[in-house]
This record gives sequence, C-alpha cells and structure tokens, in this order.
Amino acid sequence: MKRSFQFVALAIVLGVTLVSCSTMHETTTTESQWRSFRASDGVEINYRYWAGPVSPRAVVQIVHGAAEHSGRYDRFAKALVNAGYTVYAGDHRGHGRTRVRSGQLGDAGLDAWNRFVTDEIQLSEIIRKNHPGAEVVLFGHSLGSFIAQDYLTRRPELLDAVVLSGTAYRPGPPPGLMAILNSAVQKAPLGPSEFWANSFRDFNKPFSDQPGFEWLSRDPVEVQKYVKDPQAGFPFTNELVRDIFQGFVAMRNPTVESRIPKNLPILVIQGSLDPVGGNLKGTLALLDRYQALGLTRVSHRFYEGARHETLNETNREDVTRDVIDWLQTVT
Repeated sequence: MKRSFQFVALAIVLGVTLVSCSTMHETTTTESQWRSFRASDGVEINYRYWAGPVSPRAVVQIVHGAAEHSGRYDRFAKALVNAGYTVYAGDHRGHGRTRVRSGQLGDAGLDAWNRFVTDEIQLSEIIRKNHPGAEVVLFGHSLGSFIAQDYLTRRPELLDAVVLSGTAYRPGPPPGLMAILNSAVQKAPLGPSEFWANSFRDFNKPFSDQPGFEWLSRDPVEVQKYVKDPQAGFPFTNELVRDIFQGFVAMRNPTVESRIPKNLPILVIQGSLDPVGGNLKGTLALLDRYQALGLTRVSHRFYEGARHETLNETNREDVTRDVIDWLQTVT
C-alpha cells in the first residue's frame, strides 16, 4: 500500500511529463481481446487484438503457423506492446476459434490456401481503417510465413515491412506429389493426411527416436506446452494439404513473384537446426531468390542451434529483442 501511495505522488509531481515521454514504455499486462470479421464468403474469422498506445509506432499483424493458434503468440505480442506497437493475430480457418464446415480442427473448408491469404489481406484492410496513418508490419511464422510470401505477390501495397520466421524457399511440388495428394482427396477429402503426418514425423527424427515435437524448440517446457495444448498438433485433412501445395505451385510463378516491391523491408529469422528451413538450406535459397528478384532491403538473423520456433526457444528474449530492434529501424 505504501508503494502505491509513493507511485501516485510521483505521478502527480511529474504530471504530463510522465505521460508524454515518448521513449518510455511501462511494462504492460494488457490481455488480448477477441474480435471477428466476416470474410467475403461469409465465414466468421476470429482474431486477437492487443491494444498498444493511442498512437502506436506501427501495427504488427501476426500470421500463425500450421496446427496452432494466435494465443501461442501472447508473450511476443505483449513484448511488442511494451515497445510501443499494437498487435493483431487471426486464427486461420480450421484453427483455434475459426471453425468451418465440419467444425473440426484441421478442416479449413474449400479453397483453403487462397482463403488463408485473402483473410490476412482483409485483416490488414481492417487494421488500416482502425489505425489511419500507422504503418503495418506482417509477421508470418512457419506456414504463416508462406502465407505471407504469397500475400506479398498480391497486395504488397498494404504493408510497410515483413518478418518471415521459420521459413524457406522451394520450387513448386512435382506433378507426382500433386497426383498423390489429389488421389488422397478423392478417396477421403476430410480424412487425416498421412503425407502431412509423415512430414512432421520426419522433422523430429534428428532430435528423437520417437515421434514428437522436439523439433520445435530446445526448451522442453515449451515443447510440453505445445503437446498439452488441445488446439495444437492436430492433423490436417487431405483436402487442406492438397490446397496448400496447390498454393505453393501458384506462388512460385516468376511473373507473380516479380510483383514484390523491390524496396520492401523484409527480415528473415531462423534457427540453424530448423527442419522447415532444411537447416538453413531452404532459408538461404529464399534469400538468394529475393536477391535475384532485385529486392534491396532484405535482412536476416540466424540463431545457432535453435530449432523451428525461435520465439519459444531458449534464447527467445534475444530473438524478440532482435525483432523489435529491427522494427524500430524500419517503422
């Protein structure tokens, strides 16, 4: 109680100086608020909103990964708010609170890949309307980073900067793979994709002789949080996996890629032992591709020994600080 009176007295003495100091950001305990919007096809898309200052440095729009949800970014979002940013993060179709068709996690409905991308574009438009004059930064992790890569070829004028986390560049899948995926859809469109499940099992092999999620982080506590999360680690339907790879084919069209603005600031962050990036091989291929396309403001931060989820790694505070430091140079 005594400390409370001391704080009030200090605030009165400092008056408007305390409020107006632009370099000062008190640690906040701001909790996220649930909001939603109606997509063009009528689906209700749920998203979280972390309120920042009245006039934020910028607005960060988080695009989460596969088989997870926006709530897993709460710690990162609060760090961004403390640094002066406002944060939005949607739940993709078939993830978190955004359920479609069967209502099951992993069922994202028809034309899922294109809907993922257009939903993020629509959310950016809402952000622009809610925060006129504020810059918008897209932060995409894992599957969300590929959604972000596609977004850049469609409506890049909505964005002022982009962060790609746990990402890579690969050519479109070969016709043989697409034939296998299409066959699985014909047999059981809403059945669990064995191809997707095998990919996740392969990711874990360098870290354990058992199926699991050690490939996500060196921190066992963070891995267990994922394992115990009822809205994480669920299977994808055959239809969803086919749609994702169809999206990969379309976004690798050189004509489409050439639409990415040459001067757009992009930061790539990656763990050196992230299997999604092929232990940096696929990540370096992305950097090479952006250079070939003439992009001039691409930066990267690689973290030795880190795995897929750098925001949940043992060095996560360093990663978060690096992202915020970069944001402060471009926003």
